[in-house]
Amino acid sequence: MPRSKWQNEQARDARRVKIRASALRQFALKGLGAARIQDIAAEIGMAQGLLYHYYPSKEALYLDLAQGALDKTIETVEAVQGMRGKAHDKLLYLMRILTGTIEQDESYAQTLCLLSQSTAPLKLSDEDRNFLEEKRLFPYHVLAELFHEGQSEGSVEDGEPMDFSLLFWSLVTGLALHRTTYETPFPMPDHRILATMFLKNPAARS
Repeated sequence: MPRSKWQNEQARDARRVKIRASALRQFALKGLGAARIQDIAAEIGMAQGLLYHYYPSKEALYLDLAQGALDKTIETVEAVQGMRGKAHDKLLYLMRILTGTIEQDESYAQTLCLLSQSTAPLKLSDEDRNFLEEKRLFPYHVLAELFHEGQSEGSVEDGEPMDFSLLFWSLVTGLALHRTTYETPFPMPDHRILATMFLKNPAARS
């Protein structure tokens, strides 16, 4: 009995999910330059030609993954920024959920590794590069605003807010890299250890 249109759509969606998951692992572990479409196809038992039906190039696959990852990151930091309460508590909460998610969700750790990589090996258009760069910088600016707000409250250490933001995201990415690349990674450090680098008396309201 032939499959219905709905069944065909479900099968296509399922294949796309497998492609994205395999590509994310390959990109995160091997890097954008070394990861190959044929390896992604082989990992999920799919003909390379069929994979190209979904994504005509490695660049197209990367753009799909990167934009989805950036949208998720932006949604997370905007949600935290929009929470009621003081910047101290928002920052502490963000640190807790990020370290917890890195530890519990392998794909999220891989996503952070993907976003940290240079796109130089890819043949992206200037428009795509500029678009991605703008989205990549957005979470840095949101976090810098939170650090600035916390300094006004007196709960964040003195310093340039954007410097704090850069350091924060670098630390988070480093934790994700450790989680992704080590066969037996160490447990994630308590988020309050991270908080001591930025917040005054972070344990007071944790």
